Amino acid sequence: MKRGGILNAALAGALARLGHTDRVLVCDSGMPLRRGAEVVDLAFLPGIPAFETVLAGLLSEIVVEGATAAEEVREANPACDALLRARLPGPAYVPHERLKELGRAAELVVRTGEARPYANVILHCGVPF
Repeated sequence: MKRGGILNAALAGALARLGHTDRVLVCDSGMPLRRGAEVVDLAFLPGIPAFETVLAGLLSEIVVEGATAAEEVREANPACDALLRARLPGPAYVPHERLKELGRAAELVVRTGEARPYANVILHCGVPF
């Protein structure tokens, strides 16, 4: 059994399979998901686990070379926007409808229990060297 890091077996396995340029959609509980996507649904109760908690765990496990978020997060959820700006390398912003389109192509979807609006981001995987 793993001693530390991400303990969810499905998520740990999915992260281990990611490669350079793969994308991970980290989303709130309201984001529509495409059929057939690899989804690790962590949602337990509204707000649990929080988007911030899940993002921190993922960032401790993978290398991120870019990120994309909805431009609406800036106004509708400034706390989430501040989190994204603080934790990610210069996130790009697109309209929410475009983010949903881009999210359909993500290799992995991690669904949080977050209930605040626009708590979604696409992480672009990098390499550790």
